[in-house]
Amino acid sequence: MISNVRKYNTGIHVEGLDLGKLHCCMKAQSLPYEACCAYVLIVTAVYWVSEAVPLGAAALVPAFLYPLFGVLKSSEVAAEYCKDTTLLLMGVICLAASIEKWNLHKRIALRMVMIAGAKPGMLVLGFMCCTVFLSMWLSNTSTTAMVMPIAEAVLQQLISTGVADTQEDSETVEATEDGCLSSMFGKQNKQAKMTPAIITSINLQTHNNCNVIPLKGKPKKEKESKNSRYPTKRDHMICKCLSLSITYAATIGGLITITGTSTNLIFAEQFNNRYPDAKVINFGTWFIFSFPIAIIMLLLTWVWLHFLFLGCNFRETCSLSKKRKTRREMLSERKIHDEYIKLGPISYPEVVTGVFFILMTLLWFTREPGFVPGWTSLFEKKGYRTDATVSVLLGFLLFLIPARRPFSRAPRTPAGDSSAERDPDPMAPMITWKDFQNLMPWEIVILVGGGYALAAGCKVSGLSVWIGRQLEPMSGLPPWMVTLLACLLVSAVTEFASNPATLTVFLPILSALSETLQINPLHTLIPATMCVSFGVMLPVGNPPNAIVFSYGHVQISDMVKAGFGVNLIGVLVVMLAIMTWGVPLFNLTQYPDWAIARNFTGSL
Repeated sequence: MISNVRKYNTGIHVEGLDLGKLHCCMKAQSLPYEACCAYVLIVTAVYWVSEAVPLGAAALVPAFLYPLFGVLKSSEVAAEYCKDTTLLLMGVICLAASIEKWNLHKRIALRMVMIAGAKPGMLVLGFMCCTVFLSMWLSNTSTTAMVMPIAEAVLQQLISTGVADTQEDSETVEATEDGCLSSMFGKQNKQAKMTPAIITSINLQTHNNCNVIPLKGKPKKEKESKNSRYPTKRDHMICKCLSLSITYAATIGGLITITGTSTNLIFAEQFNNRYPDAKVINFGTWFIFSFPIAIIMLLLTWVWLHFLFLGCNFRETCSLSKKRKTRREMLSERKIHDEYIKLGPISYPEVVTGVFFILMTLLWFTREPGFVPGWTSLFEKKGYRTDATVSVLLGFLLFLIPARRPFSRAPRTPAGDSSAERDPDPMAPMITWKDFQNLMPWEIVILVGGGYALAAGCKVSGLSVWIGRQLEPMSGLPPWMVTLLACLLVSAVTEFASNPATLTVFLPILSALSETLQINPLHTLIPATMCVSFGVMLPVGNPPNAIVFSYGHVQISDMVKAGFGVNLIGVLVVMLAIMTWGVPLFNLTQYPDWAIARNFTGSL
């Protein structure tokens, strides 16, 4: 129905639309609802993949095509664009706005790097740990945008001290050679009166004392070309390693929590909508499953990057001994310490933000932990309170609580704020609506809503059932093979398409496949959701990649080479998790009752 898509400066031009068939679909309903829904899905996917229009605008296609084709009512489609996860995201963004406004993220990052030290290996590991921690609660893009300036300041200090070291080394070598030559030429007159044996012994002694390096030997420091911004090739490798480690760590951290990245939210909402009787996905169960994955991936990614850019000498690059620190490492530590001192003592708004951060996490964990009754059991009616209830409540309180300490004279302005009068009102709250607006990703909200609308159309029209029937020939494959194929396919597609769009397209297909093959849907959906975040081989794979690439330390070839290893590590670790501790956690060995109920109602 779509022959080709051509992109002009004025927008998108779609040729080959069969208007007769569309007219029949709208008027006489000569085409079945499955075909109409499939058409809407294909058109939306084409816009998402080609990015001919913004992703949020493309997500509005189901809002007008479904009512026109008679698949869903306009009011039913509109209801899909605002779900429980939308409120959950809004509450989290309120907390993130407070963290950014009062520089709590900078204090955490600098403190963790100070603990790690300035040795290249430990420096990279320290930045990765703080990036993973921040990315658990903030978006991957925001975390990368926060941490990269701090890392860039450390790298610039490393480069500047490297230039000074190179100049000092060259001056020292020249002075040594001059001293040796003068001593040798000063002895020429004396050597004229000596025997050949004595002359030979004197020459050997002079050579040993001066430590003359033969001209054919290689210097210890391999210099970059004259036009390079890096004093040595090793400095360039350190810059590459640290830059790439931040974007990979942001991706890993986003896997840990259900709110860590938009793809996790898309999965949670679509899964709960498709299987309303399944009470297995919440903040606690997701964290228990994904936290070991993140830890293993973090360590393996660090080892891979260290091997790729810094070599295998872990003892030299990871030593915590002060005796082995070089001049540049000491200066780098001093630079990080100075940045931390500029923040001053911890302020009252930072304390309030930290308390809210801990409180939100505890309430999420203890809502329905599973092994013990949660705090929701204190209420008479069950099922009314979700994670969104907690996040919206605490986010709302941040608009009420004053940023000034009670009975204090004046609030402290956040470090690095150039505004002289940031909070002239003594009752100014912790965050304002403008702070919230600056961080709220409305495009992602609409994009997620478009995914929910597509999923609802597939369910009502019966398209998901039809897709499942077409996949029946795969019933002979074992569950682990189906999951592995899904992970590889999703991780390959997401390198060229956006992560949310890719997952939105694949989730209904994988759900129908699991139901057809009588596999627990979580066996394929959770690994695919995690692997869709592994688009780390190209700058266009995700926004954190583009941010790191813009600093100019890495080239596309570096990202492809390093990203391929990280992608492979991620798929293998996810497969290990779903085959081991994921089995008892989600009861993956049995086809669940909530999936059977979904099949029965879907067939009706």
